[in-house]
Amino acid sequence: MHPGARYADIRPYTVPESLSELAGPTSGVVSLPLSLDWSQQRRYDLTIEKDRRRLYETVIREAMDVSELRRFLDGGLLLHLWPSLWLPVRAKSLWQERFPQLRSAAAA
Repeated sequence: MHPGARYADIRPYTVPESLSELAGPTSGVVSLPLSLDWSQQRRYDLTIEKDRRRLYETVIREAMDVSELRRFLDGGLLLHLWPSLWLPVRAKSLWQERFPQLRSAAAA
């Protein structure tokens, strides 16, 4: 890291090749592994909007392999949730560069 650089500016984020490969659950309760969520509450009830958003924010921030994105995220649900997700600027930018439809969803 060069002098003056912030970790947030260089932190790696995993982004899939396509939204269609994201075929994770859209209902039920999802338990994340410790590698993604080391908090005491790693269970997310997808019938609860707040839980859905927190799950997606956590997985997008913490996934180090595309297989984790495929396992826990759903492309259609991601499009729906995108405008309400609270993500690091760099993560949001990387995803929106790859998927212009996310940028459109955020602007709507």
